[in-house]
Amino acid sequence: MIIETYSYPRAAVIGNPSDGYFGKTIAFVFSNFVANVQLYQTPELEIKPQRLDITSYKNMQALVDDINFAGYYGGMRLLKGMIKVFYEYCITNNIPLASKNFTIRYNSNIPLRLGLAGSSAILSAFLKAMCLFYEVYIDPAIFANLVLSVENGELGISAGLQDRVAQAYEKPVFMDFDKETMQKQGYGNYQVLNTTNLPNFYIAYRKNLSEGTEIVHNNLKARFEIGEEKVLAAMNRWGQITEEFKTALNENSYEKMHELINENFDLRRSLISISKGNIEMVDMARSTGASAKFTGSGGAIIGTYTDEKMYSQLKDTLNNHNIEVIKPNIVNN
Repeated sequence: MIIETYSYPRAAVIGNPSDGYFGKTIAFVFSNFVANVQLYQTPELEIKPQRLDITSYKNMQALVDDINFAGYYGGMRLLKGMIKVFYEYCITNNIPLASKNFTIRYNSNIPLRLGLAGSSAILSAFLKAMCLFYEVYIDPAIFANLVLSVENGELGISAGLQDRVAQAYEKPVFMDFDKETMQKQGYGNYQVLNTTNLPNFYIAYRKNLSEGTEIVHNNLKARFEIGEEKVLAAMNRWGQITEEFKTALNENSYEKMHELINENFDLRRSLISISKGNIEMVDMARSTGASAKFTGSGGAIIGTYTDEKMYSQLKDTLNNHNIEVIKPNIVNN
């Protein structure tokens, strides 16, 4: 029997990068792209190499192109780390594992290094598959922690919980990473949101603006940890923006949500250096009347639009600059 599981890219709607700074955020996953895993029982444990695991190249330019596409870590390292974390979790919690091995195949068409959580989607799909194979249930909050621990602890990738929480719940989620709560229970307070009043969202991206999460967050994290007043004030405001957005969502206030999304990006822009190409992408989207902010660390943006006329203008404007625009198919499982 083949077990097949899926996980999806994440879009940070509001509040980011508060997830790693005891703040608040809202995010969802969308199924326009997907990471999928196939797992089946075999005599020995085997990971089948895929696109991220190329080890030989035609020339140095091909190697550089691959690094720009996938970074310095491949899927094999991700999955080995996930196996280790899953095994240790089960041993620590006295969860019996059947004495059987598996072969794992995986694939992903999620654009990488655009702030869409492509690597954690691979891990999430794989952890789902192992849970089904070994008949182990893991609470979504703990599930997210385990995925994060692979990237933080095993691979040294700077990341926060937001992506993994959205992928674990597979619903739009409000997340409160209150420091006292995090220290007490090891994860935040997560609330699944009613999708009835969600505004019209778009997502836009171009691959040549990709930059890893660690590029942005390392500097910001250091400034946060030394207590830079400007950074602490921004984190506090991002939390307030998230609460205000949730209220606006409940009240179906499109205009307020529009304003808060724009403020979210403007605050970020006042805090850290943003590449010219990313700023131009945001400015072009806003010139059509849409709101715009990053979906994550840069390279892709998310925002709201009022109607099909505005969406058509937005799409035409950005397409003319080789920027893809999509309507996210929001997952609400």
